[in-house]
Amino acid sequence: MSTRSAPEMSSHPLMPDNLGHFGIYGGRYVGETLMPALFELEDAFSRYRDDAAFQQELTALLENYAGRPTPLYPALRLSRMLGGAAIYLKREDLAHTGAHKINNTLGQGLLARYMGKTKLIAETGAGQHGVATATVAALLGMECRIFMGREDIQRQAPNVQRMELLGAQVVSVSSGTGTLKDAMNEAMRYWTGAVTDTFYVIGSVAGPHPYPLMVREFQKIIGIEARRQLLEACGELPNLLIACVGGGSNAMGLFHPFLNDPVEMIGVEAGGIGIETGRHAATLSAGSVGVLHGSKSYVLQDPNGQIIEAHSISAGLDYPGVGPEHAFLKDSGRVHYTSVTDGEAIDAFRTLCRTEGIIPAMESAHALAFAIQEAPRRPPTERIVVNLSGRGDKDLAILAKWNEAASDFEKGGTP
Repeated sequence: MSTRSAPEMSSHPLMPDNLGHFGIYGGRYVGETLMPALFELEDAFSRYRDDAAFQQELTALLENYAGRPTPLYPALRLSRMLGGAAIYLKREDLAHTGAHKINNTLGQGLLARYMGKTKLIAETGAGQHGVATATVAALLGMECRIFMGREDIQRQAPNVQRMELLGAQVVSVSSGTGTLKDAMNEAMRYWTGAVTDTFYVIGSVAGPHPYPLMVREFQKIIGIEARRQLLEACGELPNLLIACVGGGSNAMGLFHPFLNDPVEMIGVEAGGIGIETGRHAATLSAGSVGVLHGSKSYVLQDPNGQIIEAHSISAGLDYPGVGPEHAFLKDSGRVHYTSVTDGEAIDAFRTLCRTEGIIPAMESAHALAFAIQEAPRRPPTERIVVNLSGRGDKDLAILAKWNEAASDFEKGGTP
């Protein structure tokens, strides 16, 4: 059994202050040219988040277009194999476009239309947010431009094809490491000169206020559903929630509705080749407080404050920052954060395929890896909910490359 005990029922602040701070984290660290756009967005979100017509239209789209509610699936074979706690999977991989990202893009896309915007832009790493944004742009009849690092374009070719098929222009970003951080840099630069008719759809609970709050509010449907579904299934709350954390939107979506319940929560970051090697994306586990993409949070940086390159086998977790609310939850002790390595994620990826017939996203496999380690330490009476944030067909080329490298190493080559 785990040595941790469920947290006591207590009150946690669920909203940032008027300047968008969760404790010392968050805020708006952007140039003056973007401030009017952020104020406009904050005003619109404050107006429409409680607007009956807006909420009715969004709810209808989530149900009839995105396919909500997604199931809470009892992974019986996996649970029996591991022994210990029962594992339930929140099946965001079954939402339209194959991931949780559609929850947020429908919300932001609809908000853009209410604001009179005609164009959507977005950054993407694994490509799922790009696909979801392109999908919503097609649905709403908007132009769409997606910024994606050159490295991620190579790693996630199927999603690039999907974005282009949906009518989006995919812009290859070659600066820096050519990954998610650089794509977000370029998207924000572009938005600075196009704010009049363009809405920037940020994909995670990161960026300047009001994005961390807004994305969380559009993603919390995950936890709302999971809470109701488990109560209906067994009459009790889960003992433990587990979700992967890059920027952190799927984790915040699951965690938020449980923050004032006596439920333990674990966020799993990408440990890459190992924390000790420096080749990882475990920002909360090994980073320090700094500013990235308009927000104060934990970041991976050198002693001079320069951002360090992140590494993960998963393009969606390959980010050197994290959402400010996660930073606050870490410091408060309300949520615990850990990491698993590339190899552990690969093993979990294969395990779920072979025990449950479900191919998870490589991002989700990080959360699964920790659940596989943790379940045998707990009694069968406990229940673990893992957010299966996306499906893994996009990651098959990554798996093939990993298998090839492993084969070469076994033959005496270089891993």
